Amino acid sequence: MIYFDNSATTKAAPEVVDTYAKVSANYWGNPSSLHKFGEQAFNLLEQSRQQIADLLGVKLSEILFTSGGTEGDNWAIKGTAMAKREFGNHLITTEVEHPAVHNSMEQLKQLGFEVTYLPVDENGRVSAEDLRAAIKPSTILVSTMAVNNEIGAVQPLDEIAAVLRDFPRIHWHIDAVQGIGKGLADKIFNDRVDFVTFSGHKFHAPRGIGFMYKRQGRKLAPLMAGGGQERNLRSGTENLPAIAAMAKALRLLLDNEAAKVKQQREIRLAILHHVEKFPNVTIFSKDLPVFAPHILCFAIAGVRGETIVHAFEEHDIYISTTSACSSKKHVESSTLQAMKIDDGIATSAVRISLDEHNTMAEAEEFNRVFDDLYTQFAKLN
Repeated sequence: MIYFDNSATTKAAPEVVDTYAKVSANYWGNPSSLHKFGEQAFNLLEQSRQQIADLLGVKLSEILFTSGGTEGDNWAIKGTAMAKREFGNHLITTEVEHPAVHNSMEQLKQLGFEVTYLPVDENGRVSAEDLRAAIKPSTILVSTMAVNNEIGAVQPLDEIAAVLRDFPRIHWHIDAVQGIGKGLADKIFNDRVDFVTFSGHKFHAPRGIGFMYKRQGRKLAPLMAGGGQERNLRSGTENLPAIAAMAKALRLLLDNEAAKVKQQREIRLAILHHVEKFPNVTIFSKDLPVFAPHILCFAIAGVRGETIVHAFEEHDIYISTTSACSSKKHVESSTLQAMKIDDGIATSAVRISLDEHNTMAEAEEFNRVFDDLYTQFAKLN
């Protein structure tokens, strides 16, 4: 099997599964309990938090645990709206965000908030100049992704940071679900960002666990009210086995990160340079430094994306249409629509997404199968 759908989810690492099982069996106390079993659980919880903070170069108090990227995005956006409503009601995001961001913004619009969606260029990236022009005295939040989940475009985070340094009271949230472990930490954890959200199952941790970076001193209202866990910001008994497993997964991911990124970039380029030679192929994730090393999006004219996906599946190769969240709903790519790509081509788009376990041999096999399928599709057309 060749698994090229890592942006949808990754396989949990064996060491991570082992950690999950051991913590489940041995640390079953509630971290909020006063007895020794609770204390043991609390200590492991804080050790996991410290490990994540150390790996990312931030403070322990700046790491908050969530159930994943969707909750983190909702929390950063709605929590800011609730905490800063007295200072303004204007939010800025982009036309290419994940539904967790887009739909949160739409919900807030129904509650009277004003939302500006920044347009993108032919590479799916926003303009820092457009951001500056969109800012108003009532602006309280800017939310941008680090890496687009559909085509892999890396947003101009350095330029956005430069703009927002002139507006220190505006919260800036980065959805970094697709950006962790891809050599982008310096851009994501810049000196201006306030909130960054991550999802464990994107880097070989269990599903249903994630974390948020919250800059110390920034106001954020809780969405989950209850027993006051996570410094009174996110109530609910902590999922300690998953948290400890996620800390292990992050350590494994970031070990020798540069070499892993280089390998993914080379595999991506090997596929890109092969498929771009065919006349009916359109590449959306071009060979530019503005694209992440692990995502390649392309289309074969006249063949629907789901047809391409299932054709590769017959050869035990697993890719996806542009987003796992929309693939089964047969929804066209919101990113390609924002890039003004013709619908006839957009509906043919598929995505390859790599991780550190993929190999050049898999890329060569993919290219061989692609040649055969391309010939079959040409006969059908």
